[in-house]
Amino acid sequence: MSYSAKNDEAGLSTGSPTPTPGAHFPGHHDISPSSSSPNVDIPPTGLRQRRSSLSLGLDAIRYAGGVNSLDNFARSWTRAAGYFEITPSRQSFVAVDPSRDEEEPASSSAIDDESYYDDVEVTQHLAARASLPVTGFGSYGSISRYGNNGTGFPGGRLNDTTTRHAADLFVQKQAAVEVVAVDGALDKEREPLLVKTVTTESGKVEHVVVGQSTLPQTVFNSVNVLIGIGLLSLPLGLRYSGWLIGSIFLVCSALITNYTGKLLSRCLDKSPNQSLVTYSDIAYIAYGHKSRICVSILFSLELMAACVALVVLFSDNLNALFPQIDKFQWKIIAGFVLTPLSFLPLKVLSFSSILGILSTFSIVMIVFIDGWLKPSAPGSLREPMATYLFPQSWWTVPLSFGLLMSPWGGHSVFPNIYKDMRHPKKYNRAVDITYIFTFVLDITLAVIGILMFGDGVMDEITSNILELSEYPAALSMAMVVFVAIIPLTKTPLNARPIVTTLEIFAGVGPQAMVLQGELVGMSGFTRGLLKALIRIGVNTAFVIVAILVPSFDRIMAFLGSALCFSICVVLPMMFYLKIYGDEVPPKERRMNEILIVVCTIVATVGTIAAFIPKESLGA
Repeated sequence: MSYSAKNDEAGLSTGSPTPTPGAHFPGHHDISPSSSSPNVDIPPTGLRQRRSSLSLGLDAIRYAGGVNSLDNFARSWTRAAGYFEITPSRQSFVAVDPSRDEEEPASSSAIDDESYYDDVEVTQHLAARASLPVTGFGSYGSISRYGNNGTGFPGGRLNDTTTRHAADLFVQKQAAVEVVAVDGALDKEREPLLVKTVTTESGKVEHVVVGQSTLPQTVFNSVNVLIGIGLLSLPLGLRYSGWLIGSIFLVCSALITNYTGKLLSRCLDKSPNQSLVTYSDIAYIAYGHKSRICVSILFSLELMAACVALVVLFSDNLNALFPQIDKFQWKIIAGFVLTPLSFLPLKVLSFSSILGILSTFSIVMIVFIDGWLKPSAPGSLREPMATYLFPQSWWTVPLSFGLLMSPWGGHSVFPNIYKDMRHPKKYNRAVDITYIFTFVLDITLAVIGILMFGDGVMDEITSNILELSEYPAALSMAMVVFVAIIPLTKTPLNARPIVTTLEIFAGVGPQAMVLQGELVGMSGFTRGLLKALIRIGVNTAFVIVAILVPSFDRIMAFLGSALCFSICVVLPMMFYLKIYGDEVPPKERRMNEILIVVCTIVATVGTIAAFIPKESLGA
């Protein structure tokens, strides 16, 4: 069977630290050095080498706070950051003590940093000691004993189509894991699953994944996903739509995507044995293999558009501060800067991307401070510019749909964040907190931006700020630094799933090596060279598209209309109606059907408007 036939499971899991011998695992004996990775250096005396006082001091900071320590926040974000459902993934797993108290966190606060193993020999050793059957697959999939139908769904819970798809999905996952067990190859950047044995009320024994993220970590991950460069174009969206339509649309988009984010968790809960894990799992169960391919294409386009927008943002803002270098040259510079960053380990990229949310929040604060300090228009909150309740040109309203929708594109990651929760029952609360914080930040920037610049607001509100010399130079310089940080931290991470997919197709990725074995006639140097060329080619493609499509608002309008509406609104409701069938209350079903039709029309109109020259729309 071909690789794609066995493993077109979507999703990208993230890194794990290097295994260290002598670590303790709850409920098990110590791992002997013979079982550990050959790459681990073991002191001749068998004792661990002493660490410097600086290293111990940094560790004290990392682990301070227990379950909500900085290290655990970083781990939690690492598990969530790369999930865009494109690349196939296989996971190792390690066992945790089933007798541990339920309130004990299954995270690095309970399991030491050194007990996260990515070596296949250690993983198989643990599995053998725990006598765990390898019957699960996926980024955060379940490892459980399924019923007679092999789907994990009791008879009668799903319709015939979804039951058949569930059975097919289970067979594909099981076959993929068996290949891993035989060939003994793992992606060194993937973090192993934590599983424990549980007994149901009926006496059935199952092995299920232990969620590791707390409520604060879940909220942080969700906020980090939602808060991005999309909010920089919200003032322009209000200008195109007017106060009334824009405000109503922004509120409705937040409410609808909040609702569909919760629908995804309900779809995942349809599997009592947790066999549904990712967004693409939901798509496959609902509509089969073709829907999963469509989801992967949509996610690829979303990542591509986001990376191109980041390059455009980088060039536009640096050109505003340093006009002696034109935007074309800044895009070339961005390509040269981003390419080396794409070679960094995924764990480093995930951790550094945390700076993105801090930079975005800082930008909002700088815009507000600048507006308050400046006494006169334009660019002042003390003397606001003229604004309009209704749009000056109704033809610009469709263009505003995508701009106002673009900040809500996080649903591709929500299923994985939900499955990684220690207490999944708190997911709805986490979503509500996330949306309240995000909406307040978004509406704040949208309002102060349109008040400060009115009809003169540009594609990115930051460009307006940098073009005026009346603002404090220190704040302008700080804004440039923050604007530059966002593309430098987020672009390599967003590009990683695309890079990994191309490596698999080229036969040089770890997943391809598992199924194909060593490539005949290809040395390690050749494989490394191909990987380097792929990374360089991907970043070059971003720069080329950014040069061909230099308009930031046009990119964000397309991203919001064509992709966010599809991934965050239409598809989740379609999956929900398909999977639950007659169990959906009639009123809720009618509401979902109406929303699907209305949002499809709005998305289509907005996508068309994104390709029409703004001059033709009266913008």
